Amino acid sequence: MADLQKKRKFSLPSTPVLLFLIIVVVMICTYIVPAGVYDRFVDEATGRTLVDPTTYHRVDQSPVNPFQMFSMMAGAFDAVSNIIFLIAFGFFWVYSVMQSGALTSAINKLLNSKARDSKLFIPICMFIFAIAGSTYGELETVYGLVPIFVALAIALGYDAIVGLCMCFVGVATGFASATTNAFTIGVAQAIAEIPIFSGLVFRWIIFFVQYAVMTILCMRYAAKVKADPTKSYVYGVDFSSFQLERQEKVDFTTKQKIILLSMILTVATIVYGSLKLGFWLNEMSAVFIISALVVSIIAGFKPEQIKDNLLTAFKEMAIGMVVVGLARAILVIMQNGVIIDTVVHALSSVMTGLGKYGSAIAMLVAQNIINFFIPSGSGQATAIMPIMVPLGDLAGVSRQVTVLAYQFGDGYSNMLWPTCSVATMCGIGKIPLEKWYKFFIPVYAVCFAVQVILIVVAVMINYQ
Repeated sequence: MADLQKKRKFSLPSTPVLLFLIIVVVMICTYIVPAGVYDRFVDEATGRTLVDPTTYHRVDQSPVNPFQMFSMMAGAFDAVSNIIFLIAFGFFWVYSVMQSGALTSAINKLLNSKARDSKLFIPICMFIFAIAGSTYGELETVYGLVPIFVALAIALGYDAIVGLCMCFVGVATGFASATTNAFTIGVAQAIAEIPIFSGLVFRWIIFFVQYAVMTILCMRYAAKVKADPTKSYVYGVDFSSFQLERQEKVDFTTKQKIILLSMILTVATIVYGSLKLGFWLNEMSAVFIISALVVSIIAGFKPEQIKDNLLTAFKEMAIGMVVVGLARAILVIMQNGVIIDTVVHALSSVMTGLGKYGSAIAMLVAQNIINFFIPSGSGQATAIMPIMVPLGDLAGVSRQVTVLAYQFGDGYSNMLWPTCSVATMCGIGKIPLEKWYKFFIPVYAVCFAVQVILIVVAVMINYQ
């Protein structure tokens, strides 16, 4: 009987299988959901392509058949090839550092110091990333740092989920609690025709509230895992590629210190390049390749070992790279099926006649759902704000609150929807998506409740 119950116990499929099932469901939806579009125009003042919210109309159905589905999957992998190579080359850099022994020595220095028991370590890491996400829109560049923080968390007696919390949850919380994030707030406020970065004081309050909430929830889980590793949601998952050997006596050589300095310079180069030089994914990949080669030369690796490190990096990140392509395929199929605007129109229609409080909360819910379909922050602002602003005006909701609902909906669900960055982050960290959801869905429920409270307060004070 016990064996029968064990066999009947339901478990979610692996991340790639789960994403493929979503792809099939979306393909079927292109036959069922009516195809429709909004007219778009170029705003002469800003040069942006905007949506005319009064022009939604049905168009001929464009169902995606099974053969086209697989063809679009191949096209999706091509479209995100720059992300795929960023992941591989980023881990090539990390793996080269790990093979040099520099990262192992540095972490062992940490483990053998009083800092290993500091309760401030996790919140400090999360705060640094949160500030980066909130102020200048850091998010995707964390991809290359995920293996480092996963390895660090495991070495400190936590698990891979805690490692992802330290970097990804931190930066995503900051990105969502945006203060001066030009990619989201800047674009949305410009479209809403309110001063750029206005309402800053209340958004800083939001930042600290949500940072505190997310940090407390992550630290509670971390404490539980450290007290009993079997409580980890990823207990039993193989993380051997991130395992660092614990050493009581550490010989931290000058060569290793130079390698760690090069790591700091690599991160600084990416941050400066993205802010000042227009670096994007290909440029970041180039920085990782150059840094990996520099580390290899300093460490004295021979050409064959460098080649082996590169091939190992591709092998270890294979699942993560597949996840990126499958996640993008979902969006590509919806675009080709011409159903995204229909979903947006249906959600916006629900918000009419709910009053200003109800409309503001409905906007928040709608934006969370829309982020599944339009996972780009600036892309979502461009597509959705022209629709949401007049709806908010009619409901008596200030434009600042409308922007806030977009900001929340676009940002926090990046840690939830598989079409957003969470699937990539989990793939890089080798965390099965279903394991992540066991941890994060209760966290997100609390986070969403806080969002609702903040939206209500914003409406109450007539946030401008």
